[in-house]
Amino acid sequence: MNFSKKDKIEIFENAISWVVVMAMFIYGGGKMVQFVDAVDPSKTVAEMTGMELMWAFYSYSKSFVITLGIFEVIGGVLILIKRTRLLGCLFITAILFNVILQDIYFGVHLGALKAAILYQILILIILWLNKEKIIKSIKILMTSEQRATQTKRKVFTKLLLAFGIFVVVRVFEYYITIP
Repeated sequence: MNFSKKDKIEIFENAISWVVVMAMFIYGGGKMVQFVDAVDPSKTVAEMTGMELMWAFYSYSKSFVITLGIFEVIGGVLILIKRTRLLGCLFITAILFNVILQDIYFGVHLGALKAAILYQILILIILWLNKEKIIKSIKILMTSEQRATQTKRKVFTKLLLAFGIFVVVRVFEYYITIP
């Protein structure tokens, strides 16, 4: 088979997308059990490591952790679908940025930090491969925002003009009716 450069790039993008998607499905689904009995309840806060403290925080609220897992799965689904892939990349970037910072500041195992950074790098590659689409989208958004601003200015100007005419007419009526 003879693949064009465009075909090869698309295959590469799909492959790295699948890596991120599978990771988000695994991490998102794993949230159901990840923080259960994560910390020894007999330890005081002062006795805990940063990672134990973070895990104690997450294990405190099962619904919070499940919500995070759902967000990871949603982001994975968005990346899986070609049409919503870029939105999914931005969505997961917000989640991974938080994970990376927590891993750094709470001293989580280096392997977890490396994995989060790897997935973020893969997302940046996907975004880079689609930079023309992103630039085009930003231009469209900026143009539509400029049109909306111009329309708002026109409406505001018309309302201000109408109000001004109303005031002038009312003042004129007032002075005409004064004996």
